[in-house]
Amino acid sequence: MNKEKRLLLGDEALALGAINAGLSGAYAYPGTPSTEILEFVQANPVAKERNIHSHWSSNEKTAMEEALGMSFCGKRAIVSMKHVGLNVAADPFVNSAMTGANGGMLVISADDPSMHSSQNEQDSRFYADFAMIPALEPSTQQEAYDMARYGFELSEKYEIPVMIRLVTRLSHSRAVVEFDPEAGPQNEIHYPASTRQWVLMPAVSRQRNKRLVAEYTKFQQDSDHSPFNTYRDGSDKTLGIIASGIAWNYLHELYPDGVPFPVVKVSQYPLPLGLISRLFAECDSILILEEGQPFIEKKIRGELDNSAKRIYGKLTGEVVRTGELTPDEVARSIKQVMGENCGFASVEPKGASAIVMPRPPALCQGCGHRDVYQALNETLEEYESPKVFGDIGCYTLGFLSPFNAIDTVVDMGASVTMAKGAADAGQFPSVAIIGDSTFTHSGMTGLLDAINENSNITVIISDNLTTGMTGGQDSQGTGKLKEICLGLGAAPEHVRTIDSHPKNLAEMKKMFKEEIDYPGLSVIISARECIQTARRHAAAKK
Repeated sequence: MNKEKRLLLGDEALALGAINAGLSGAYAYPGTPSTEILEFVQANPVAKERNIHSHWSSNEKTAMEEALGMSFCGKRAIVSMKHVGLNVAADPFVNSAMTGANGGMLVISADDPSMHSSQNEQDSRFYADFAMIPALEPSTQQEAYDMARYGFELSEKYEIPVMIRLVTRLSHSRAVVEFDPEAGPQNEIHYPASTRQWVLMPAVSRQRNKRLVAEYTKFQQDSDHSPFNTYRDGSDKTLGIIASGIAWNYLHELYPDGVPFPVVKVSQYPLPLGLISRLFAECDSILILEEGQPFIEKKIRGELDNSAKRIYGKLTGEVVRTGELTPDEVARSIKQVMGENCGFASVEPKGASAIVMPRPPALCQGCGHRDVYQALNETLEEYESPKVFGDIGCYTLGFLSPFNAIDTVVDMGASVTMAKGAADAGQFPSVAIIGDSTFTHSGMTGLLDAINENSNITVIISDNLTTGMTGGQDSQGTGKLKEICLGLGAAPEHVRTIDSHPKNLAEMKKMFKEEIDYPGLSVIISARECIQTARRHAAAKK
């Protein structure tokens, strides 16, 4: 069959690969750099024709569980999220190693080194290792496409979910991808041969755990023979290189005619210890190039007898420990180890252009969040030591000038719970500000705690009718926020709504003050459509 070619983001290549491998359901909560995976499925004509499920979920935990339910019924499913989203999905993710999978299931976690749009630089490979789940890490967009089918087959072979770890540069860069013009068939509904292992009572889990530990050796053997893990010999054995994921790509940019040193490429985990042992046996010293944290380096130092070898990497300082790798950084690392014997000309790091002026992020002109912060700041001037607990979303930019309006931002939903904890400590006023999508993601449970204790806090839900930070995806609470708050048990007279518009500034300030002064829980829903989605909707109508 003739292949077709298309210029695709890494996210898009993986999504297309899943569709062509017989995907039946895609589940996700938007988060940079993973958002484009589900968006591609939603826009794909084949996915629409096949009625592949592609709606956004309330959060990563629900998405993970929904995908697991589809897998239980024998269908192939993917769940995608950013790295901090995996924290939210950690409970079902870790337990999915115990239930196993029936239909192939891929857990796609897109890491964000350099924290372009994230709170930390965690490395999802540690989660896969912790749960004892196989993991794949593509080096190129083509591998991202190819790994979807391979991952489904691996998942069904061992009846276990498989993680695919992406990173920002691969997710958000484009390359030509060859792909099959026709999608393969979807699985028919079929149920696990033994449903017993899907009921995680202790007696069941103990047996399942023994099987998982025993099969981990098979995962290891598969890695040594994986088409994505390779040993490429080199003429200069003074140095051996282990390169994983996108670091392998950068390495080959430096040596277009071939790397002179032996190289083990790692793109499937557990680590291919057989290939790595060969590298240790043949080379004098080892350099480890990996994007993220020193996962491979730590494993190797613990699992191989390498006392006589010099190992260079992130832990010893030759490879940058924070931020993203780049071809320049890989060149610097090799040159630091090998000096003039590195095999390429000196590379000068390319700094930021002096022409491009740095521009800090800011809320859009016309954004309703701006009016909320202006009203809130002016209201709080009347109080001594007010504290405002923020959350994750566009409105996080209220921390910056000119508003300087929030005191904390920790994780999704933490505004409500931290405001409650501060009020428990005696803080007044204690104000939480949270967006509509973040509220339905993980703010509702915190609000229920506050309702049950009638905590003396004011919760402002700044509703822009979308998931604005990641590009305007559907928000699960649109049009339902007041009913949700009332359904949780909030007092009707203290659940109030207002249009966050400059003309309503005086009314907003009056409402904020009244509810801050009320000695108990109150919720203010300030609603105004995101200016960006409003423009798109207006253009669509035209």
